[in-house]
Amino acid sequence: MTRPAPMFFQQFYLGCLAQASYMIGSEGEAVVVDPRRDVDEYIDEAARRGLVIRHVIETHLHADFVSGHQELARRTDADIWIGARAGASFEHVAIRDGMELSMGSVRLRFLETPGHTPESVSIVVTDLAESPEPKAVLTGDTLFIGDVGRPDLLGAAMPASELAGMLYDSLHEKLLALPDSVAVYPGHGAGSLCGKNISSETSSTIGQQRRFNYALRPMPREEFVAMMTADLPEAPAYFQRDVAFNRKGAGTLAELPTLTALTAGAAASRVGGGALFLEVRPAEDYGRGHVPGSLHMGLSGQFASWAGTLLPALASVVLVARNVEDALQARMRLARVGMENVAGYLAGGVDAWAASGRPLAATEQIDGAELSLRLASGGSVELFDVRRPGETETGTIAGARPVPLHELSDRIARDFAGLDRSLPIATICASGYRSLIATSVLERAGFQRLANVVGGMAAWRSEGRETVGNGGS
Repeated sequence: MTRPAPMFFQQFYLGCLAQASYMIGSEGEAVVVDPRRDVDEYIDEAARRGLVIRHVIETHLHADFVSGHQELARRTDADIWIGARAGASFEHVAIRDGMELSMGSVRLRFLETPGHTPESVSIVVTDLAESPEPKAVLTGDTLFIGDVGRPDLLGAAMPASELAGMLYDSLHEKLLALPDSVAVYPGHGAGSLCGKNISSETSSTIGQQRRFNYALRPMPREEFVAMMTADLPEAPAYFQRDVAFNRKGAGTLAELPTLTALTAGAAASRVGGGALFLEVRPAEDYGRGHVPGSLHMGLSGQFASWAGTLLPALASVVLVARNVEDALQARMRLARVGMENVAGYLAGGVDAWAASGRPLAATEQIDGAELSLRLASGGSVELFDVRRPGETETGTIAGARPVPLHELSDRIARDFAGLDRSLPIATICASGYRSLIATSVLERAGFQRLANVVGGMAAWRSEGRETVGNGGS
């Protein structure tokens, strides 16, 4: 008798969202779990593997990105599965605890694991071609590597303390009841705001998480609730918008309007009418010269997450890119977080802007040695460390102001309103990506003498320079 082939399993990790989706296949059929909005990669991969996508599964209503479940289901004639408590308005199969889905030798068993959201589910994967024992669990945003899902994203709809209690029960009664050998595949990695301090690892095991995840150490339920509801960063405003997108089901990317090429004059007119310039070129290009007052977010980093966090909800943007291909990439990434109001792109880029007689601004790029000299000169520069609190607690530079990037605009208005706009300010983060965004935010607020620390704290430490705090040297 011929033994069934082992299942096909693939994680698709999207760095600009720190988001993971999955495809599982067996004997010609496949499911996709938590698809991002642009779904061609899943369709293409299924075709390469000789699989037909029969089902699309959502582990919960995602807040930090717009899901492609609706488009993927339409294009493949697949069913959509989602937790019964989601209140989804599209046609779907309502998941309840203990339900199963089988494909060839693969069995998927659903666990209701509320806590991050009420409708959250986890998926226990068993490959009967290998063993009757469970092989993996897809945990969505319930359990991350080194962290767990935050319980406060429903706002007034449900108290964070109530959700945190549900999360404790889900972790201890459902997920930690699985064998230690079961592989854990979460919905996000480091950089996502769906947890406090998620690891950069994108998979683990139940046993490893039981040993090393701070949130899974033995503690009473009340202690867990208190811990999980303390010191949570403010949820970005776009989160609730994306939940609404996903509850209804987003339109297709093909339905977005054509990306318009704008002359310098037309682009300036759009910005004069309330749009903003969004610079997506590499850091070195932006530093040498950019449209004054543009907000910078390079395509090389977590572009989509930061765009959703920092751009006003209904903002109209004019893209400034190296070429049309980058502009199209930026528009697609914006759509991943539900931002569809793109007025166009600056045709010819900054060269066309300058050729029209309009000025360019520059942002100084400095290294650790230069920053050290300026700090030693006594008050000649103010240093903003724009990393998240969990990062700055591991060590920062003496005298640096901790100003997390996601709080920077509010802090400028609240705490730095009286700060001299001609004061030299340098910004630093882990690698230089967020700190350059920060210089553009400061420039838009009127600060004139700005410098970005290239390489960030990683370079500073690699050069053996001193830090203070828990990770100080």
